[in-house]
Amino acid sequence: MNLITLENICKSYSEKTLLDNIKLNITDEDKIGIIGVNGTGKSTLLKIIAGVENCDSGSIIKMNGLKINYLPQELDFNGKDTVMEAVFKGDLEVMETLRQYERVVGELQTHSGDKNLQEQLFSLNSKLDALNGWQIESEAKAILTKLNITDFSQRMGELSGGQRKRVALCNVLISPCHLLILDEPTNHMDNELIDYLEELLKSRKSAVLMITHDRYFLDRITNKIFEVDNGSLDSYVGNYSTFLEKKMERVAMLESLEKKRQNLYKNELAWIRRGAQARSTKQKARIQRFEEIRDSKIEVKEDTVEINTASSRLGKKVIEAYNISKSYENKVLIKDFTYIVTKEDRIGIIGSNGIGKTTLLNILGGKLKPTTGEVVFGETVKLRYFTQENTDMNPNLRVIEYIKEVAEYITTADGSKITASQMLERFLFEGSMQFTFISKLSGGEKRRLYLLKVLMEAPNVLLLDEPTNDLDIETLTILEDYIDNFNGSVIVVSHDRYFLDRIINKVFSFEGNGEVLQLVGNYSDYREYKETIIEEVLEEKVSVEKKNKNLEKNKNDKPIKFTFKEQKEFEEIDDKIEAKELELEEIQNKINKSGSDFVLLQELLSFESKLKEELEFLMDRWTYLNEIYEQIQASKK
Repeated sequence: MNLITLENICKSYSEKTLLDNIKLNITDEDKIGIIGVNGTGKSTLLKIIAGVENCDSGSIIKMNGLKINYLPQELDFNGKDTVMEAVFKGDLEVMETLRQYERVVGELQTHSGDKNLQEQLFSLNSKLDALNGWQIESEAKAILTKLNITDFSQRMGELSGGQRKRVALCNVLISPCHLLILDEPTNHMDNELIDYLEELLKSRKSAVLMITHDRYFLDRITNKIFEVDNGSLDSYVGNYSTFLEKKMERVAMLESLEKKRQNLYKNELAWIRRGAQARSTKQKARIQRFEEIRDSKIEVKEDTVEINTASSRLGKKVIEAYNISKSYENKVLIKDFTYIVTKEDRIGIIGSNGIGKTTLLNILGGKLKPTTGEVVFGETVKLRYFTQENTDMNPNLRVIEYIKEVAEYITTADGSKITASQMLERFLFEGSMQFTFISKLSGGEKRRLYLLKVLMEAPNVLLLDEPTNDLDIETLTILEDYIDNFNGSVIVVSHDRYFLDRIINKVFSFEGNGEVLQLVGNYSDYREYKETIIEEVLEEKVSVEKKNKNLEKNKNDKPIKFTFKEQKEFEEIDDKIEAKELELEEIQNKINKSGSDFVLLQELLSFESKLKEELEFLMDRWTYLNEIYEQIQASKK
């Protein structure tokens, strides 16, 4: 079923054309990933499809009643809302009712005797029963818990940026829709959360349209790729791996066509240079043909990011950490950590959010002192740090001015010199864009510019803190190539599994309680190791259970009989169960007749819960005693 069609969509900002006659179609079975260099209009395209931004021209045809849920990069939230109120944000009746319910429950905590609030709560309870709202509430709490948001009454203004993003993600996941649109949903998520989101989206029945730099995430979820490039959009059926194969075939075909065009151009050029005069219609047509071939160059060259700077010489001694520990207010983040960094090291630091990854990186980089232990640096170390924030980026500087603060030119690995302007061109800052103020750049363009500045400083030890956040896939690919050829040490904190598999040869994994596991290999090697450990634990558990069963069997070989107390209990338990069931039935009748008396209702519900627990206990005892009785009867045969 077709959901939405875009025809000849155009969008420009000032003199920059982002989208030029874009055409696309989305069906209910599509799970689409949008890729492209930062600043090419990916997020703008999402906004146009979501209906939060208008196009300059073109038409959009939507299915009648189309419901779209949209998660933007920049969140709009009310800091006074609780987590649950924010989760139930939306214009659907069930979401509005849940939001009202959360508000009334919150007010009753401070005004428990307010009759008006009690009546509102009773009315909302009935309405949610009719709308099946409790299922949505249960699903919301389950998703929030999986996303490590457990205080549902906390105010949005008290949460970190990453936590707010997860609350907003929960909102779009629980609200029914035909098309789910996500802009960088995995940013600021650890690997465990990304795995969970993967499973949710794979099993989701609605269409999905998303921007993400996480290539494993793309590969495992999508069945179609949209590539945005120079104002145009190309569609590829299949996941990210299939896209790469088809893109290579397309580029090879274009290169072949361009080669044929150039050969034809040479022949026509030779004819023109022989001085042929345009005396006939045939000759005039041939000259016209030459001009057409000359002007019809096939664009094969892709925008690429090239990094080939020389690094400073690095001696044998790099960074040595001895018995490092770090605590904050009695919370141990790192405990007794020792490691000697070598020149060949490509280290990936992994673990859940807030566990201490950046703290360890800061200690190894000399930005933070450990509580105990010491860090020693080699004399030749030239360390540069790519942080999560674009530090020292003056928005009033132009792009070229920002880079020239490092150097007017740099020396490459082969000894040649490249000017700051030429280096910017290699980073896709061409022509007039070099004179653009930094304040006008997109978030991804700022990250790319900041990365260029760090690499132009020719470090021999590179520390990267979540480098994949806000960088496009093409920049990441070339950064990976740069690290492959980097003549120095690299230590990186990242949640990007593809990036980690591509570059690292050693893992530091935070296991909890300050313990840091050191493992040789990449991220997939680490996952395999952990799965092996889990299998061994499960096998040990099965072995222990088997031994316990054997012990129980040996124990059961002895004569079986009731104790005096058990015999008496067995004789009376049926009557006790019947009496308890009658008592419970009586309370439930009173609940149904309680009307809007909120105080009485709360008392009855509390008593009902207690009776259910007592009945459950009696039923468990009945099962246990009957098993013994059956064994006694069997032993007599």
